[in-house]
Amino acid sequence: MLASPAPRSVAFARGAIRHGLTVIAATLAIGAGQASAQDVTIAHGYSNFGELKYPADFEHLDYVNPDAPKGGEISIWWRGNFDSFNSYAREGVAAYLNTIGGEGMLASTLDDPYGMYCFICTTIEYPEDLSFITYNLREDVTFANGTPMTAEDVEFTFNLFLEQALPEYRAARQGFVDRVEVESPYRITFYFTDRAPKNERMSFSGGLPIFSKAWFKETGARLDESTQEPFMATGPYVLDSFDFNRRIVYTRNPDYWGEDIPFNRGRNNFDSIRVEYFADSDAAFEGFKAGNYTFRTETSSQDWATGYDFRAVDNGWVVREEIPDGAVGTRLAWVFNLDKPEWQDQRVRQAIKMMLNFEWSNQTLFSGLFNRPVSFWPNTDLAASGPPSNAEVELLRPLVEDGLLDASILTDDAYVPAENSAASNMPARRVLRQASALLDEAGWEIGDDGVRRNADGQVLDLLILQFNPQFDRVINPYIENLKVLGVRARLERVDTSQYVERRRKGDFDMTSQAFAMRFEPSLGLEQWFASKTADDSSRNLMRLRNPAVDRLIPFAVQAETLDEVTTSIHALDRVLRSIEFDIPLWYNPNTWVAYYDFYRRPDNLPPLLLTGELDFWWYDAEAADALRAAGAF
Repeated sequence: MLASPAPRSVAFARGAIRHGLTVIAATLAIGAGQASAQDVTIAHGYSNFGELKYPADFEHLDYVNPDAPKGGEISIWWRGNFDSFNSYAREGVAAYLNTIGGEGMLASTLDDPYGMYCFICTTIEYPEDLSFITYNLREDVTFANGTPMTAEDVEFTFNLFLEQALPEYRAARQGFVDRVEVESPYRITFYFTDRAPKNERMSFSGGLPIFSKAWFKETGARLDESTQEPFMATGPYVLDSFDFNRRIVYTRNPDYWGEDIPFNRGRNNFDSIRVEYFADSDAAFEGFKAGNYTFRTETSSQDWATGYDFRAVDNGWVVREEIPDGAVGTRLAWVFNLDKPEWQDQRVRQAIKMMLNFEWSNQTLFSGLFNRPVSFWPNTDLAASGPPSNAEVELLRPLVEDGLLDASILTDDAYVPAENSAASNMPARRVLRQASALLDEAGWEIGDDGVRRNADGQVLDLLILQFNPQFDRVINPYIENLKVLGVRARLERVDTSQYVERRRKGDFDMTSQAFAMRFEPSLGLEQWFASKTADDSSRNLMRLRNPAVDRLIPFAVQAETLDEVTTSIHALDRVLRSIEFDIPLWYNPNTWVAYYDFYRRPDNLPPLLLTGELDFWWYDAEAADALRAAGAF
């Protein structure tokens, strides 16, 4: 069953009170050899859909406490290990929060899902067709080492990403920019080719973190290689210290250039952020109980339902909160490796998929706290439901006529997984019979030993690659179900480094993936689902190569109205679900947090976030001293 749309999702954004852009008529040549001209807009921000929520002269974001005190420490945890401070490279395992110092020319807010605002720029200039965008930069921005940031650094960083970023990023964006011109130390213009989707041009040119050109030249660092320190950037936090695989400490830069700008009032309030590493979640939970770190985002339903009965909770030292999450839900799933021949047959994938009994898992293992992410856009009105609308049919019919989709996609309800009884882990007999018939039809017949083989004698093996022991209690009952079906499945749990490397190489049959979509479609859809990224992608782990999906993505990326966004995403969601390249597991419509009672937050949390604890929460020194004196931590 589909979850109801979140009340603070797309509908919230569509109904928000907006403030208009400032438009100044100007006549500028818009490209070499062009005689025509266009009126140019000069503005403090941009939105592809509607007007911006915040005017140019806003004093602070609506969801912060502008008078929040600065100081104190927030300490959190992360799982596994790390050996690099570069999350843009295929090499190594990146440290948590390694991009915390990155800032772009444009920034977004947590209450305006379509708005992009000048942050490192003062204004932007652009014609209606966005054939070029000019950024007028702030002149007071400095890198963490105190050196000034200029347009040359912007140009350098932009080219760096096109030359050395992850292959999936480059594959989706090559050929979008004709040239970049540094017109003065604080003015830079991007000229776009016709290949660049209009909706991507602003975020593509203005959204990247800006790195120091001089620092890269001095250090010889590369974006595609692991590093022992974060890249030199402009943000409020810098690396203070670290102990590989144990701890990282980031501290607030006392000379941060943006401390007093309106966008930052009430934000970046902690003097330091400490990350404690643990081998697994059980050890991490024990560390929280002991006060080794003081803020925990809970992901275990078992712990949330039954684990918070320790002394600090009983004494009122630890606060627990369920915070409704109005963002697009994250679809946690197991994905098949479609490069493996046995998983290229959809009938086989269907049968394997039917053996997961979500209803039993949710009731027995998760205390009924999770929802199943039927859609790739759960918890929003972007999730397809029922039969396609007339507008969807217009997008889908040409794909049917070209033989890329079955005609049933034009009339059938959007795919939803088969429901099972929660009374037993084993799926219903009817489901087992259907799955067995699918494997028989696909040529995988069951032998006298209860194992399925094809005509060549190959056994139907399924290797499930995992690193998180929390999944064992879900995977092991699933393996038992598959055994009844005649599938020889096994769990292989490895350490973080092996897990990352084997996923990159495709050394698995099935592994976990968290599909995190956005309200506004972007070329990130290509990184997730396009054929061009299937050979080398950290997102398209399933190696999906589907021409119907490839043809639908541009409709979403190039949508000009919110109605077009909804229609195109509904159609794409419908097709993605029909392919059955993954097994949807669960998502949580709420965020669970537990923390020692000296952290404070505003009452009016923004709708589009998890918690925002590292953004706009603050430290209550008096309450911390009292808890410390009481022996809470």
